[in-house]
Amino acid sequence: MRWDNLTLDADDTTRLPGYRDAAVVRHFDAPEALDTRFYEVRARSALNRVPERSQMPFRWTVNPYRGCSHACIYCFARPTHTYLGFDAGRDFEKEIVVKVNAPEVLRVELARPSWKGEHVALGTNTDPYQWVEGRYKLMPGIWAALRDAGNPCSVLTKSPLLLRDLPLMQEIAARADFTASLSIPTMDEKAWRATEPHTPNPKARMEAVAELNRQGIPTGILVAPLMPGINDSPAQVERILQMASDAGATAVSGIALHLRGEVRGVFMDWLRATRPDLVPHYERLYARGAYAPRDERTRLSRLVRDRLDPVRRAPPWRIRTRARALPGPLDPVAGHGGEGPGGRAGGRPAGAAGPAAGEDVQGALF
Repeated sequence: MRWDNLTLDADDTTRLPGYRDAAVVRHFDAPEALDTRFYEVRARSALNRVPERSQMPFRWTVNPYRGCSHACIYCFARPTHTYLGFDAGRDFEKEIVVKVNAPEVLRVELARPSWKGEHVALGTNTDPYQWVEGRYKLMPGIWAALRDAGNPCSVLTKSPLLLRDLPLMQEIAARADFTASLSIPTMDEKAWRATEPHTPNPKARMEAVAELNRQGIPTGILVAPLMPGINDSPAQVERILQMASDAGATAVSGIALHLRGEVRGVFMDWLRATRPDLVPHYERLYARGAYAPRDERTRLSRLVRDRLDPVRRAPPWRIRTRARALPGPLDPVAGHGGEGPGGRAGGRPAGAAGPAAGEDVQGALF
């Protein structure tokens, strides 16, 4: 297998909800992965269908990993981990599911006569270039499958590791529509280390934006989430936008923080421990639910939008900047949508893939 040369130990096996076979549980002898367990599973489907009610401009996603070692305190994909029997807090960061056969399964699915060559988005739930991708190297096989199918696609990530696969991205771009986006909520070191403790340095991400654009890959920036009192000062936003312009970013967008489901508890616990001065303000802002009041969302959106030239106002994946709340999470789908026997449930035709249970295709977008 592609990771036979790695230093790792097999701990045991366990069954995860929705997967037919037991997962092999491994850990890596590396400082970045201390106390982290990786569950190797064999997925029955790689393509996840986005529900029709979603306002996302794509209908299909691929998520080779579930859970994310970036440990972003605000990550909106955290609740999806509960469908695997894990919690949305520490487990989301330390219990990572690896779909070891994702490239091979995707290649088969793209070759089906029923496949219509629709846009496929990566990085919409958890980051496909999180730390462990450097070990499992699933993304080259995924890109190769999309390239050989001439399939339009895009990626959103917080990691400059995607530069490793630049030649494959260029080959895809020569055959189909391809765009990339880097999530960079702040350039401020204090805010970055506090809210995204295990992500690559924002400067390295911005350099990746510049390099991708130099190499002909249209690449934009997602300034999200914008968090009141943490990364929403005009000076912070101006700095990002100036650097984005210098990097040739093709699109920039900003979206306000929202606190849905278990994310609210994780974020507020963090706030009480690190920024108790902001707790009353957040309790007022989010008193009525997951979203801040409309005027606050509008203010945060305009921090970015009003400072952009018209050419760069189109957000990644050509989503229009909206001040209103965006769609909620996906509902769980029986049988983990194609990864188990329930993948054909819900009236879908035989062989059609669906979203894995609890996988929020919008998670990493915000």
